[in-house]
Amino acid sequence: MGMTHIVDRRLNGKNKSAVNRERFLRRYRHHIKKAVAEAVHRRSITDIERGENVSIPKRDIDEPVFHHGQGGHREMVHPGNRDFVTGDRLPKPEGGGQGQGQGNASPDGEGMDEFAFQITQDEFLNFLFDDLELPNLVRKQLKDTESFNYVRSGFSTQGVPAKLDVIRSLRGAHARRLGLGGARRKKIRELEAQLADLKSAPADLDAAFSHDDQIRVLEDEIARLKANVKRIPFIDEIDLRYRQHLKQHKPATSAVMFCLMDVSGSMTQMHKDTAKRFFILLYLFLKKNYKKIDVVFIRHHTSAKEVDEEEFFYSRETGGTIVSSALKLMHKIIDSRYSPAEWNIYAAQASDGDNWNDDSPICGKLLTERILPLVQYFAYVEITPQDHQMLWHEYEQVQAQFPGSFAQQQIADPSEIYPVFRRLFERKAA
Repeated sequence: MGMTHIVDRRLNGKNKSAVNRERFLRRYRHHIKKAVAEAVHRRSITDIERGENVSIPKRDIDEPVFHHGQGGHREMVHPGNRDFVTGDRLPKPEGGGQGQGQGNASPDGEGMDEFAFQITQDEFLNFLFDDLELPNLVRKQLKDTESFNYVRSGFSTQGVPAKLDVIRSLRGAHARRLGLGGARRKKIRELEAQLADLKSAPADLDAAFSHDDQIRVLEDEIARLKANVKRIPFIDEIDLRYRQHLKQHKPATSAVMFCLMDVSGSMTQMHKDTAKRFFILLYLFLKKNYKKIDVVFIRHHTSAKEVDEEEFFYSRETGGTIVSSALKLMHKIIDSRYSPAEWNIYAAQASDGDNWNDDSPICGKLLTERILPLVQYFAYVEITPQDHQMLWHEYEQVQAQFPGSFAQQQIADPSEIYPVFRRLFERKAA
């Protein structure tokens, strides 16, 4: 008996087998997340917004199959031969039976192929940022939201065909037919009863109308009434009912992310490239997960400047280092544009830790007294493979005062960007 094959022929639009693909991605989530993490280490984060090839060992993709179990009476016919019988001893082939195949054989005789497939850009970013979130995000006042929710609001006699409520329309048509034709049908039933009595009664020779004339009059009246009933339309335009929806504002959380990057002379090209890659990863994370969020880019050396995305990531500058200039500009922008009563305020700062003269204590004072009381979260990354710099030690004191809203990490090598990023923005247990 042959094996039973089950074929899924459900339609999925132009994306064939979309349901099966989603189930497949869920099942091999562990392998895909591992491949995504390896891809981040392997390639530049500036090249992160594309898909990835993923390989899964064959032993992990065994699928359950339906087959007929053993049992019952089975008859088989095995092919025979004319040269050998049971018990014959066969000579071993000369030369050891070496084959001519190419490739590397497994020393233990076990072999395993891998299953390779491609994940899309959206799927790659979903796995890349899985389990990450902005910490301490809370609902503030509704502000400039473009998010709407449509709620049911009864029925209307006008609308588009897509919103036609067929059941309610047919119910209304049925009620109209009963209302318009009910009196006529009652009259028809009465006349039919009279007609039946008339046909069964003997003819009255003294009546003004003959028996046949009376029957003919009743039949004509019944036919006229039935014709009137038939002319009542099954469904009319006045019966149509359309579902009505009202557009309702959907509360949205307003958030702003400040990106602060040091572009001073102490930041070598390696430092700047690493900082850019960290912020590109942060920017992709924000774009992917938060549709309504402002991003403010601030670059600084001895002075700070608010710039656009293009200049922030790709412009080159140099000079001394005064970190407090960026913090002062951030505070000024918060005062003028982002009220803490209406906005969730976040900040991420990248520097090599070097700072000019006695500016680090000023930075610590700015953070503890003016900035951290206003923000939800401040993340600082020190990009240097050497010992911690002056700014790091100052920020350690800040973290001791604000452990829930301030975090700092060190990046010594570009391969550490993604792990550090995950530690800064991983979802905390409630």
